[in-house]
Amino acid sequence: MSDLKPYFEAHVFCCTNRRPDGHKRGSCAARGSEKLRDYMKARSKELGLEPRIRINAAGCLDRCELGPTLVVYPEGVWYTYHSPADIDEILQTHLVEGRRVDRLMLTPEQRTLRPDQLG
Repeated sequence: MSDLKPYFEAHVFCCTNRRPDGHKRGSCAARGSEKLRDYMKARSKELGLEPRIRINAAGCLDRCELGPTLVVYPEGVWYTYHSPADIDEILQTHLVEGRRVDRLMLTPEQRTLRPDQLG
C-alpha cells in the first residue's frame, strides 16, 4: 500500500494559536495569522489550487517568537509571513512553481527573525 497517491499534494498548516495579551512568547493570532490564513484559503481557491492543496488552521506550532508561522507538508518547509504579499509569494513560488521562498523560510535552529523577514 506504500504506492498510494496522497489525498493532498501539499498540506499547509497555519498557526492560529492565541495566547493572553502580554504573554512573553506572544502568539501568531495576536500578529494577524487568522486574517492571513483566511486570505491564503481564499487566494488558493482563486488560483485553482484546491482540491489538490489544503490550507488548514493549526494550534500552536511552537515557533511563537517567529510568528506568524506556517509549515508546508510533505516537504516540512517552515515559513514566517506578515502580509498578503508574503502569502501570494508563498502560494505562487512554493505551491504553484515548486520552489522555496528563501527570504521567508525558517531554519530548524532559528530563534529570531532576520532583518529581511520582519514585517
